[in-house]
Amino acid sequence: MELLDAYRRSLAEFTDRVDQIGPDQWSDPTPCPGWDVRTLVNHVVSEDRWSVALLAGRTVDEVGDRYAGDVLGADPVGTAREAASQAEVAATNPGVSGGVVHLSAGDTPVDEYLHQLVAEHLVHGWDLAVAIGADPALDAGAVRECARWFAGRAEQYRQGELTRPGRATATEADEQDRLIAAFGRDPDWAP
Repeated sequence: MELLDAYRRSLAEFTDRVDQIGPDQWSDPTPCPGWDVRTLVNHVVSEDRWSVALLAGRTVDEVGDRYAGDVLGADPVGTAREAASQAEVAATNPGVSGGVVHLSAGDTPVDEYLHQLVAEHLVHGWDLAVAIGADPALDAGAVRECARWFAGRAEQYRQGELTRPGRATATEADEQDRLIAAFGRDPDWAP
């Protein structure tokens, strides 16, 4: 699957799940320790906001703390949709391909950053789905692309404490469950 297709699908799936959050579910627990549904959505929306700035060539210092704290406001669903729309426009801008983004870890190729965003939307999309009781099935092509990319980086991400240690899965586990476990989640997690 082409990277931009995987990105678009992962972004759309996440925002579609945000639409499914019931008014009484924002404080429900998620598989992310210490995070409720609102905290999880806020985190991803903040990442989407960051991606617009970073893909436009700004540095972490230039952005500063603009996206710290609660970025969801009074209309979290509308804010999530708006942020996703802006992020998609930024990621698919023809001038972005082949460039670099200026992350705190250093200059990073755009393709690497987009893979990170695919993982962000897929894994947290799964987190959100299981937290609110929605269908947790992820786009199979996006899962495959993310798993291919992450296989060569899993240990580096764990050493940098960017992800939790992976979990063992049954030999018959499907590709989605293996990806979720690789990011330190229990594929059978339930609230």
